[in-house]
Amino acid sequence: MKRIRPEEKDVLNPGEAIEYWNFSRRKFFDFIKQPRECDYLAYYGERILIIREAFDNYLKAHPEVKEELANGRNRQKQNKT
Repeated sequence: MKRIRPEEKDVLNPGEAIEYWNFSRRKFFDFIKQPRECDYLAYYGERILIIREAFDNYLKAHPEVKEELANGRNRQKQNKT
């Protein structure tokens, strides 16, 4: 049986979403656990699912979120003087 790629699915589990968008695992799980009103998360019992197209639209509207989940916050070197 052929495995369906994440870009062909409408709904992704967190692991597939991390793979699809190339996010940091820890940061993504922290992000989806934060309580918020959104249209890109779906719940099936205790499972959290990500609606791919809605989350894509959210990331396009909030590119800073995508950058933070992928790379984390930019750290500036502190001068030791």
